[in-house]
Amino acid sequence: MTLTALRLAQFRSWPRLDLELDARPLAIFGPNGSGKTNILEAVSMLAPGRGLRAVAAPEQARLGLDAGWRIRAVLGDHAVETVAPPGQPRHVILDDKPVTQTTLARLVRVIWLVPAMDRLWSDAPEGRRRFLDRVTLSLMPDHADLALAYDKAMRERNRLLKDQITDPGWYRALEAQMAEAGAALTRNRQAALSAIMAAQDGGTDFPAARLTLLPQDGFADDADPTSIAARLAAMRPRDMAAGRTLTGAHRADLGASWGPQDMPAGLSSTGEQKALLLSLILANARALSDQPVLLLLDEVAAHLDADRRAALYDRIGALPAQSLLTGTGPELFDAFGPRARRLTVTKTDGASTARPAEPG
Repeated sequence: MTLTALRLAQFRSWPRLDLELDARPLAIFGPNGSGKTNILEAVSMLAPGRGLRAVAAPEQARLGLDAGWRIRAVLGDHAVETVAPPGQPRHVILDDKPVTQTTLARLVRVIWLVPAMDRLWSDAPEGRRRFLDRVTLSLMPDHADLALAYDKAMRERNRLLKDQITDPGWYRALEAQMAEAGAALTRNRQAALSAIMAAQDGGTDFPAARLTLLPQDGFADDADPTSIAARLAAMRPRDMAAGRTLTGAHRADLGASWGPQDMPAGLSSTGEQKALLLSLILANARALSDQPVLLLLDEVAAHLDADRRAALYDRIGALPAQSLLTGTGPELFDAFGPRARRLTVTKTDGASTARPAEPG
């Protein structure tokens, strides 16, 4: 299912964009701040959630918080429209019928890599957990509904804790809901890690990593609902003192190590960390060989030497995915040769424009 058309109206720096695509990789280049990443962000809105920048819909409007924006796309035989009317959350229309955002996860899988993720292995666990859940969602679309159910029950439990409610009857139903959803989230995450490890190719340019689900609190990797519910009940006094739930699936972390010495990713060099991250992104796309995949790689070549860029483009060409990449100059994509289309982006008076470019 190829993305063949993308239409933007008042999205970020784009007053308008009418872009035709095919199955080949699309290399987008231009100066910093010209609007390249905004194209990738628009494509990321074909997935559930807030996209690759993780911001609210009003913040994506070119004309300000009181304005709106519109994205139209053609995916295979489907017409997809995601719209944010002025001051409102976005909604999704599929083939002229309103649908939920989670419907998008069953239509196409969207995977992205942005420069901020280069710090994945050294930043706080929250970033790794979000990364893990995006990977899991790409493999298991029901993961979003489970996360919503878990978060809703946890918010209600946290409200009781903050109000210092001690009656156990108020907690049991919420903790049972958290336990069921949390156990399912954990099983999904564990299955996703197994699938990603199996899909790694273990090459020297992008080495394979051993991935683990790390429990920050001692049982965030627990997949038994009965056990989870019992521990939540036991932890009520401590949680009440804190005013929030300190244990559970929302506290999990992602661990990664590689090489014969089982080197932790967080202790590896910057280049090794980037190579490991790329290895996981490529494996994620490879693990979805039976699904339509959009792979978004923002400034991916910036810190790669020429040989590793060539190796990356070879792997992208072999993936069962449609890829969009950005970079500051056309020379960064020379190793693609005629295998990729090119688009040059410029910005004048705050408005982005684009035109096709030929290989150098």
